[in-house]
Amino acid sequence: MGKLSKLTPIVSIFCIFFFSYHIIITVSSSTPPRYIAVEDITLDCGSETSGESKGMDGRYWSGDSQSKFFPKEEHNLKSVTSQTPEERTIKAPYTTARISYTQFTYVFPLTVGPKFVRLHFYPFSYSGFQKSEDNFTVKAGSFTLLRNFSASNHGDTMQKKIVKEFCIYVDEVNKKLNITFVPFSYTTSSNFYAFINGIEIVSMPEDLYYSPEGQTQSEKIPPYISESLPFYINYDMALQMVFRINVGGSLILPAEDTGFFREWSTDDINYFHGGVVLHNQSLMPNYSIIENYAAPDDVYRSARTDLYLDWELPVDSGFKYLVRLHFCELDLNISLISQRSFEIRIDGHSVEDDADVIRWTGNRDTPIYKDYVVLSKDEKVEDNNTSLPIGIYTSYDDYPNLKSVILNGVEVFKLINPEGTEHNLSIPSPMVNSTLPASSANDPKTNKTIFLAIGSLGCLVVLTSLSYMVQLMKFTCWRDPYRGKSQRAKALSLPEELCRHFSLNEIRTATNNFHKELIIGQGGFGNVYKGLLDEGTLTVAIKRLNPESQQGAREFKTEIRMLSQLRHVHLVSLIGYCIDEGEMILVYDYMRNGTLSARLYDTNNDPLTWKQRLEICLGTARGLHYLHTAMKDPIIHRDVKTTNILLDEKWVSKVSDFGLSKMGLNNTAVSTLVKGTWGYLDPDYARRQQLTDKSDVYSFGVVMFEVLCGRKALNTKLEHEQWHLANWARKCIEKGTIGQIIDPYLKGKIAPECFKVYVEVAESCVRDQGIQRPKMNDVMEKLEFAFELQQNADTAQEEINPSGVISYQDVLSFRIVEPVLESDSCIELTTRNSELTNPSLDSDGITSIV
Repeated sequence: MGKLSKLTPIVSIFCIFFFSYHIIITVSSSTPPRYIAVEDITLDCGSETSGESKGMDGRYWSGDSQSKFFPKEEHNLKSVTSQTPEERTIKAPYTTARISYTQFTYVFPLTVGPKFVRLHFYPFSYSGFQKSEDNFTVKAGSFTLLRNFSASNHGDTMQKKIVKEFCIYVDEVNKKLNITFVPFSYTTSSNFYAFINGIEIVSMPEDLYYSPEGQTQSEKIPPYISESLPFYINYDMALQMVFRINVGGSLILPAEDTGFFREWSTDDINYFHGGVVLHNQSLMPNYSIIENYAAPDDVYRSARTDLYLDWELPVDSGFKYLVRLHFCELDLNISLISQRSFEIRIDGHSVEDDADVIRWTGNRDTPIYKDYVVLSKDEKVEDNNTSLPIGIYTSYDDYPNLKSVILNGVEVFKLINPEGTEHNLSIPSPMVNSTLPASSANDPKTNKTIFLAIGSLGCLVVLTSLSYMVQLMKFTCWRDPYRGKSQRAKALSLPEELCRHFSLNEIRTATNNFHKELIIGQGGFGNVYKGLLDEGTLTVAIKRLNPESQQGAREFKTEIRMLSQLRHVHLVSLIGYCIDEGEMILVYDYMRNGTLSARLYDTNNDPLTWKQRLEICLGTARGLHYLHTAMKDPIIHRDVKTTNILLDEKWVSKVSDFGLSKMGLNNTAVSTLVKGTWGYLDPDYARRQQLTDKSDVYSFGVVMFEVLCGRKALNTKLEHEQWHLANWARKCIEKGTIGQIIDPYLKGKIAPECFKVYVEVAESCVRDQGIQRPKMNDVMEKLEFAFELQQNADTAQEEINPSGVISYQDVLSFRIVEPVLESDSCIELTTRNSELTNPSLDSDGITSIV
């Protein structure tokens, strides 16, 4: 018994070791090893504690006051520290800040190699410092990372915590990194200050983002797409992270990264448009092509797929950008080359014309990324900003088969050259002109640490004036001298006084300060409110730009310019606009019966009658015909869809939302980036990026089928071949089964003669090539004929049965006898007695491509 008791601990220890070993082996076999950084510095700036504080990211942050990194300041002046006003959810490094009215520098001794440098800001009115007076430049070695930066006026006003991430190479000569904060100085009495809440430095592999000249692995050198040459990202450059997106997936927190503590945002942002989400949480990525630390596993476990995916990412103009696209095939049905091939376009350039993840990797579940360098153009720049379009397009040769594309992740970095070379970083401050001096000239009057901010009246006047000027400059195309005066003031450059300028106070009064109960619609632009103007005598619809909207100043101006020059009974009337205090608001005639989409789907109202639907389509066709012919060159709407067709109190249809409209060329296609709404998008336009008025004809044809069938233009929850309504309707016409998919409410209500003409027109509108489609004038005339046929048939029915309900017993169908290339199709009309099937309707909306 004694021997057994002695053996028991040994056996226990062996069992514990045995099970622990197998647990470790199991975990190791399923999770790739994370990268272990040589340096992992987390500095809690302004913290006077000698120990460490657990941060928002789960790591521990050290206070800078007792550290070897304590900042050096000019003339031995001391910066001050300040506590963040207490909030339960706030942790290090956002609980304290290092603040100073004079320049201060942190010095970090480091090993040689590339580093992540992250600057953490929490804009707040710290004790003695006004929130609006933070304005400063940040330098790291020979790089200007942020110029005239104001965290409190940062573009993303909804996000309190701001993180700016950079990649910087520490060379053999210095073996250290100096990070300097320089307050903006406009006058000697300036109250501008610099502040920082946290500094993070993490080592990375030399080839994670850098590809220096002499790189032996040529596949890691990205092409410079405008010149089709390799582009070396040398160690004398810095990179600023602009976007890092887990496409189709959820937020990935820094602690969940592969050891670099990167944050991967969701793609539920302003700049992404469309796509169906794919998930495969059981996938174990096979890192045989790229390093296992390139991205977290979860990036490759989710993706978006669709007929195409499209982004327009806002960037600063005149800089080069590194674009990294992450791919991993998730679909169990795709394992062979050419099953999913697609084109990749960046900034209008085709960078891959036959992309194929399986061909690149050899297997499903194998991640890979592709790098490209692009120069953002200076042309058509507003406020020094432009957009970087990234598009992934299916092969439109197989368009009817709905071949889809895939994407798992996106990273975008701005390339920064050292100070004094071309394309230096320039971020204009929202408060001041970025061309003003970024630092003081060491005036002894300003070299004094101030604990309490004493604002001078002169400085406040300058700040107010400059802020006001910047807001006005956002709309330099039409600076309004009547701003804030008469409610009937006109905006300059808008002709014939057709467009009123409203003050923001008028708009607030009209909407009861944008009360949520007055919201009558929501879209990509923002909320639409019902309002009362002119002392309650005028009911209007007020569309207010959401700051997080994918649409912006360009679409806003386009809408005003278009609608101020166009007047037609079937176009929505623009009454005026408001641009006070940075707002972008449009005021329209109020449409009592809302959108056509709302009347077709998910409504508790009585269904639209067939004659109402015919009149709505006819009115819309007349409005589009006016757009195409009223001016010397056609105006192409580019976003015709049921949500952009409004109905007034008499059910008169009016085309709305001209933000994407473009002036075309008479009988000539216009080369332009693809914009519109998937499901309504002209495949010929998407394929060739050549825009004509026939693109509107295609979209209108889709609307006609929606009206007939009571189905949405795109519904990915249906069987695959039924996703795209226009393609499905054409297939049904070919099979002679179109009558089976019409709206059940319309059963027995459509005259056979009218049905024939209507379907003939709709089918001709949605043909694959623009040359095969009719002009809008022909569409309009044939719809007038169809309406006349319906009226005549109804009159004949009423004569036969004066007191009865009009009913057409036969369910109709068409079959195309032979393919045709002209707009006059040869279609055979047949009748048969069969019951309609009720199609499954999807509640999801359609996503705009803007």
